[in-house]
Amino acid sequence: MLQTFDERNRDLLININGDLKHRDQAGVSPFDSAVQGGDAVWEGLRLYNGRIFKLHEHLVRLRKSAEALAFAEIPPDERIIEEIKSTLAANKMRDGVHIRLTLTRGPKVTSGMDPRLNQSGPTLIVLAEHKPPVYAKSGLSLITSKIRRPPPEILDPRIHHANLLNSILAKIEANNAGADDALMFDQRGFVAETNATHVFIVRDECVLTSRVVACPDGITRATVLEICAANDIECGESDLSIGDVYDADEMFCTGTMGELAGVTSVDGKTIGSGEVGPMTRRLSELYRQRTAAEGVRVVE
Repeated sequence: MLQTFDERNRDLLININGDLKHRDQAGVSPFDSAVQGGDAVWEGLRLYNGRIFKLHEHLVRLRKSAEALAFAEIPPDERIIEEIKSTLAANKMRDGVHIRLTLTRGPKVTSGMDPRLNQSGPTLIVLAEHKPPVYAKSGLSLITSKIRRPPPEILDPRIHHANLLNSILAKIEANNAGADDALMFDQRGFVAETNATHVFIVRDECVLTSRVVACPDGITRATVLEICAANDIECGESDLSIGDVYDADEMFCTGTMGELAGVTSVDGKTIGSGEVGPMTRRLSELYRQRTAAEGVRVVE
């Protein structure tokens, strides 16, 4: 699974601290903390017919992540929303758009790790692209990664930070194996997430997802659990072993960029029937109904 370039994005205007520039001219300082050490937090948002689904939940997570990293200054939600609106308006966007929202600690007065060197406030980046859900609806293939997700005592998984090297190394493994993504485990040997998404399995019509031990609190993940509860679908959180994955009736991944995506094989082993299963299809349709009806209006 390799994303392709969308010609509609050739002349994108990127918003950096309120300054809109063509994608070829946009940039941050080499002294910015994101460049110096991956010292930034981020959110992925999706625009549906002029509304951003779960916008406030994403902004809460962004703020909590920045607070956990002791950012000295965090823009108010109202300013962030206005910058999102201006970016979408400048690019004439309304639907089928993915927004990468990044907040860095800002530029440093000289290169170095110490946050006391950041003395001019944060950098806010709004990158909006024409981008439909990125995963094929026919089903994904995964491999199990040798790279483990760090435990909370090493790095709190609730911090949605921009240092993604752990996941990138797992993605390289998947690429080398010819798989779509890599399934990652926590230090105890239980399923954490893939390199890019949360994981669910279906067993005897019960929907199960891994516990939030070595993965962030996923907003799409939480939405799926909400949908299950609202529709009397048995669901829960559990420590999932690789055996649970191999023996599942169905498996799917969740995330803002890809929504719900069925998984049909792991390590070359067929999951269930080898096709996207009925529960996955049902939940995908219920999720589509939610995104069509809910969200914060940002484009009139």
